Amino acid sequence: MEKILHSITKVRFQDCDPFNHLNNSKYIDYFMNAREDQLLANYDLNIFKLANEEGLSWVVASNQICYLNPAIIMESVLIDSQLIAYTTKSLTVELRMWGDGQSHLKAMLWTSFVHYNLKTKKTETHSATLSKLFSDVVLPVEQTTFDDRRNYLIRQRNGR
Repeated sequence: MEKILHSITKVRFQDCDPFNHLNNSKYIDYFMNAREDQLLANYDLNIFKLANEEGLSWVVASNQICYLNPAIIMESVLIDSQLIAYTTKSLTVELRMWGDGQSHLKAMLWTSFVHYNLKTKKTETHSATLSKLFSDVVLPVEQTTFDDRRNYLIRQRNGR
């Protein structure tokens, strides 16, 4: 089972600022849309079906994002994502946006999600099925802080 999921998307005109760069607020939209599609395509995990049929979902608890190189209008970018940590009630996902065949890191996002019961309006423990999926696909990173991870990825791509 793949642990790092990939998809390609195009930066759209309506999402850009006057400099033809992807607007800062839109990066999160691109990351979340890619992750949703990747989960469905790779793990057959339809988070909207889960929410509608079982009343279970995840809410964002926090985001940490860095912008390193601009994504520009009509550019094709690769977005990859991986589960880097999980608990009985939470997930931490790293998402990266790349240009030029993964030679230029454009942005990186760490998102923490809390599993949530939409009916009781309280946090929820992951089911055994979800916990098994998470244990199969988790791919931790060595760096324990966002800044250390960002710096590591920059050094790695610069050959240092």
